[in-house]
Amino acid sequence: MKTELLAPAKDKETAFAAIDCGADAVYIGASSFGARKNATNSIEDIKEVVEYAHKFWAKVFVTVNTILKDEELEEAVDLVKTLDSIGVDAVLIQDMGLLEKLIELNLSLPIHASTQCDNREPEKIKFFREIGLSRVVLARELSLEQIKNVHKENPDIELEAFIHGALCVSYSGQCYLSQYIGGRSANRGECAQPCRKKYSVLKDKKEYVAKDIYALCLKDFNASENVKQMIEAGVYSFKIEGRLKDVGYVKNVVSYYRQLLDKYSEKCSSGKSTYPYIPDVERSFNRGFTDYFLNGRTDCFNFVSPKSRGKFIGCVKQVTKERILVETGMEISPQDGLCYLSNGEMVGFLVNNAEKINKGVLVHPNRKISIQKGTKIYRNADIEFEKQLLQPVKRQIGIKVEVNNNIIYIEDEDGVSITADIVSKEKAKNQDKMNETFVKQFSKTGESDFYIIDIKINSEVPFMPVSEINKLRRNAFEELMQKRVSSYKRGIQKPLKYAEFYKKELDYRANISNKSAEEFYRKCKAEPKEYALETKQPERQIELMRTKHCIKYALNMCKSSQKLFLEDEKGVKYPLVFDCKNCEMAVMSQ
Repeated sequence: MKTELLAPAKDKETAFAAIDCGADAVYIGASSFGARKNATNSIEDIKEVVEYAHKFWAKVFVTVNTILKDEELEEAVDLVKTLDSIGVDAVLIQDMGLLEKLIELNLSLPIHASTQCDNREPEKIKFFREIGLSRVVLARELSLEQIKNVHKENPDIELEAFIHGALCVSYSGQCYLSQYIGGRSANRGECAQPCRKKYSVLKDKKEYVAKDIYALCLKDFNASENVKQMIEAGVYSFKIEGRLKDVGYVKNVVSYYRQLLDKYSEKCSSGKSTYPYIPDVERSFNRGFTDYFLNGRTDCFNFVSPKSRGKFIGCVKQVTKERILVETGMEISPQDGLCYLSNGEMVGFLVNNAEKINKGVLVHPNRKISIQKGTKIYRNADIEFEKQLLQPVKRQIGIKVEVNNNIIYIEDEDGVSITADIVSKEKAKNQDKMNETFVKQFSKTGESDFYIIDIKINSEVPFMPVSEINKLRRNAFEELMQKRVSSYKRGIQKPLKYAEFYKKELDYRANISNKSAEEFYRKCKAEPKEYALETKQPERQIELMRTKHCIKYALNMCKSSQKLFLEDEKGVKYPLVFDCKNCEMAVMSQ
């Protein structure tokens, strides 16, 4: 069984690095209409990424997944047409008005329903399957059992699921808190991340239950222990979150999951990667890890800090006036960042100097700190590891070489092959030595895109200077790569059609922000009653966020019947509504 490892890329350098590290596909934003407004790229850069990825038969997906205004639709359509012309492998969309236009265009470019489409209900996935979309990106909140049932009912549509990275606390596409507070819409790529801010929790607007905590902040997703089960449940594409993450983070996480996925499935691209480091996701940015709801409810929240805590390295053994002794078997380096929990807050400092001794490491902080014996120490800035991640990773495609009667036959791991003629007719004086020299020089793949699996010499090799063998190798590799790229086949989007939507009336949560989207839903026998919140806010109390994270559960208050409120740092109070039957919480407008 083949699976796809899908990596984020904020720019072309990150995309190249992700591909080098073994990604089967990358997703990247274009110049506009992507759900991360701070991660945009020119068409020229995306074209370079496409050309690089296709050498390894890896894919490039482009995010066009914001909701659109009427005056933006034609520009978005032109963007999709341009992306199609440069060979991208799919576009991710959210706006049904754009989908309406693409149905009319009938392009062959595959279309994926972005997670911003709120793909958590089986009926929604069925709807997209009936329309004919190539892939659906599932909501992060689904359990293994729910994924399995979705796949069972929709076996002919690809399922993409998140495997690692930051978690949106709300169902994707259904968070309006940033828009409500300051007019920065998450559905238009402008989220101000209010979920990473401090709040207090009150009973009946009066009594504080918890004060100044990061009440909506979640740990980071890590499904590494569930990879095999996710494959068995029907997940085809494993998506790493992080289109704003730096190249070191992406390299580390991609390398980690490449090695993990290879234990359970075949990759759907070519080549192998050689890493100058040992991947370790705990050593890159993380807020602590959770597998979220894959196996039922867990403590997925992090009320302490939205910042990275990194990796646990040991406990404080001894405290002196200017130093602390950390009991650890790990190396600690000057300029490392260490942190610890103090009075409910994460506190950090830099390492001025570190001395390894028998009982651990004597650390000299760069400032005066107050810390107790036994305190857990985490490293959230790992200088030596970051240096390792800066080293290049080489990805190469395996080839087999045979020499028969002055003809070299080369075939790569995907069955793409070429032949090259040996022009020289001069008989070698020492045939064994000549054969040995040929094998040695032809095996010097170095910085090329290929590595040798096997070389067979089935006939005498004529005399050739080393320079001629090297030239022959270079020319042959160039020809083979050209043939590989020309042999690459992009997926084809099957014809799209309209299908009956599973809801009859639609409110602001359908995110309709243009006439084309309204028309689309009407053709699907649904009646839009409201436009998107970004267009007009309803004159009634509304849900600003719906989430599986439950503050009642987190504060051990499941049996409480008192009304709870979230209070932000400005004193604004948001009522909380609990749907205990479905184990969900909603943050309401005032």
